[in-house]
Amino acid sequence: MRIFVTGASGWIGSALVPDLLGAGHQVVGLARSEASAAALTAAGAEVVRGTVDDLDVLRDAAAASDGVIHLAFKHDIAFSGDFKGAAEADRRAVDVFGDVLAGSDRPFVLASGLAGLTHGRVATERDMPTLDDSPVSLRGVTAQEVLGFASRGIRSSVVRLSPTCHGDGDNGFMATLVAVAREKGVSGYIGDGANRWPAAHRLDAARLFRLAVEKAPAGSVLHGVAEEGVAIRDVAEVIGRHLEVPVRSVAPEAAAGHFGWLAGFLGLDVPASSALTRELLGWQPTQPDLLDDLDKGHYFHTPATGA
Repeated sequence: MRIFVTGASGWIGSALVPDLLGAGHQVVGLARSEASAAALTAAGAEVVRGTVDDLDVLRDAAAASDGVIHLAFKHDIAFSGDFKGAAEADRRAVDVFGDVLAGSDRPFVLASGLAGLTHGRVATERDMPTLDDSPVSLRGVTAQEVLGFASRGIRSSVVRLSPTCHGDGDNGFMATLVAVAREKGVSGYIGDGANRWPAAHRLDAARLFRLAVEKAPAGSVLHGVAEEGVAIRDVAEVIGRHLEVPVRSVAPEAAAGHFGWLAGFLGLDVPASSALTRELLGWQPTQPDLLDDLDKGHYFHTPATGA
């Protein structure tokens, strides 16, 4: 297939592109910078220049493709305080893809998230988010729209990613937690630290997107979960051991001051299952688990050491 991928040079996309190419697909990647374009070209992909705001570019690229994987999201502005703006831009792009692909039976795969889906119990692919008027819910509304594309003749699916898709080069939640521990001289967790996060290695997550575009049935919800729930206290203990700093609890009322923006996520107890996804697509994670990946040491390299 000729597959158009947004976010193709990003954290998951840069793993997905070689996976797709290795499986014999042709990849067209959206690139918003010269560096991204160069990386995609070096990987063997065709490049389309533009951003998720360039709706005509998205329309033309999707029309010329056999399927679309939409990974791009404006995380930069979302985590700078304008989540609503990021989610609205995402929705406009998704609307374009829906109009282009309608009636074609071509696949459309959307990247979404698991954080906040349920609290304190294991979420499954059958769980649906509670939607309200908050900016965060806008992304859930978009995911629901994509599932509805099945009634418009689109083989649509939504891949809900774990809060941490870890691996060498990660600059997300785990890297931030390490940076906070290094700065504070303490590897912290909130409360008793028993709250759990699902996790998956980015290479396993990338393979799930390939399987989704190849064979997920229309209207599928898929979970990119290799581990149902890793206790945050266990994560903090590995970080403390590598940085040689004490591991301590941070009171919930002090979490924002200690962890900054990460505090709103770090205390979540959001375990999730991928049993239905594995059964449906035959997806089997093969990469290291989160604690093993942390123990490899790459999260603790610093530019000063050249390690």
